[in-house]
Amino acid sequence: MSTQLGADIRALRRSRNMTLQAVTSVIGRSPAWLSLIERDLTRPSIGDLELIAQVFDVSISFFFRSEAQDPREQGVVVRAARRARLGSDESGLVEELLSPTLGGGFQMIRSVFAPRASSGGPRRRRPKEDGGVLVAGRLTLCIGDRRFDLETGDSFQFSDDTYEWENPHDQPAEVIWVISPPVY
Repeated sequence: MSTQLGADIRALRRSRNMTLQAVTSVIGRSPAWLSLIERDLTRPSIGDLELIAQVFDVSISFFFRSEAQDPREQGVVVRAARRARLGSDESGLVEELLSPTLGGGFQMIRSVFAPRASSGGPRRRRPKEDGGVLVAGRLTLCIGDRRFDLETGDSFQFSDDTYEWENPHDQPAEVIWVISPPVY
């Protein structure tokens, strides 16, 4: 398991504005138990970790992403082959966590939008700032009531607003996002 397991779980919980009680009521454990895990005073079983992963809609492998990593690199470097994958091909959006930790003031994410996929409507508003650059393909991004047809090399930034996306093209689109505060 990741040496930053407790911090990762706490960051995921806080990014979703969930209390200890809210998380533990879903998995059938006590808030005190989860607090011990978040402070790295105990480790969850694999079964409990699977339940925690389900609550946050991440793969259990997310928590093992730095397991085989050189200890000098942990919390500093993410090797391309060791990126945590988020999302699924079925949703039309697959993301990779580029940031080495979930803590800190911002987070970096690589998003690949499948051809002909869309968000299916606006993403809910959160108190955060998003920015990004389209590094491949074309993508339509709607921020609030404004629509932007982006091409490779275009960048964007917005704060505290709803947004939705669509890739109406036959090629995937790839965006590198910077989000503050972290959402995963």
